[in-house]
Amino acid sequence: MEAHFKLSDEQFEKQFGNCSLDPAIFSHEAHLRLAWIHIKNAGVEKAIENICTQLPAFVKSVGAEGKYNKTLTIAAIYAVNHFMNKSDSNNFYAFIQEYPSLRVNFKRLMACHYGVDIYNNELAKKEYLEPDLLPFT
Repeated sequence: MEAHFKLSDEQFEKQFGNCSLDPAIFSHEAHLRLAWIHIKNAGVEKAIENICTQLPAFVKSVGAEGKYNKTLTIAAIYAVNHFMNKSDSNNFYAFIQEYPSLRVNFKRLMACHYGVDIYNNELAKKEYLEPDLLPFT
């Protein structure tokens, strides 16, 4: 079990929001959890707004500004939302067990939506690029 599970959803979101979360525990799965928490609490559009404000502040606070990718951030939120709409899970741990492809095959999931390399595209890092293959809705 990943270290971020030692924190409650409230602790995790609060520490992330005030940039006190240990960056060592902010893994890919922890990114997905952040999306899950925000979607559960505020819906997908507000999750996008919140995370697209908080994540740049967090990466700046840990000196990793170059790692922020707006397209990838929003695409991940849409992907989590898609699976949440199918899920019966009432907590993130159960959710990620139910849909492990979000954790282990994320790049393959994104390749279903994007023909462009959103991981290395400079425009994708700064602006949200709509999927060019398969929309999220």
